Amino acid sequence: MHDWLDSYAHTLGVAPLTEEEQRTLLALAREVAHASERRFAPLSTFLAGVLAGSRADGAREEALRDAVVAAQALLGGEDTNARRGPASP
Repeated sequence: MHDWLDSYAHTLGVAPLTEEEQRTLLALAREVAHASERRFAPLSTFLAGVLAGSRADGAREEALRDAVVAAQALLGGEDTNARRGPASP
């Protein structure tokens, strides 16, 4: 799967996802799917990516963590792991 993701990123002309970014996005999708409607999981990860892409300093991993914290607040629970990093998928 990693080869496919790297190839997809290359095709799109963007930097490949780091291992931490992959874990963060998968954890976000899992949390959103379980705490709200499942269809919001891919949409929430897209929005997290939009936020990460909008950061001028290129701090994608920090932006993704910020997006996870914001989603958790909307879902009614705060996971302290989001600030330290995501759990393994």
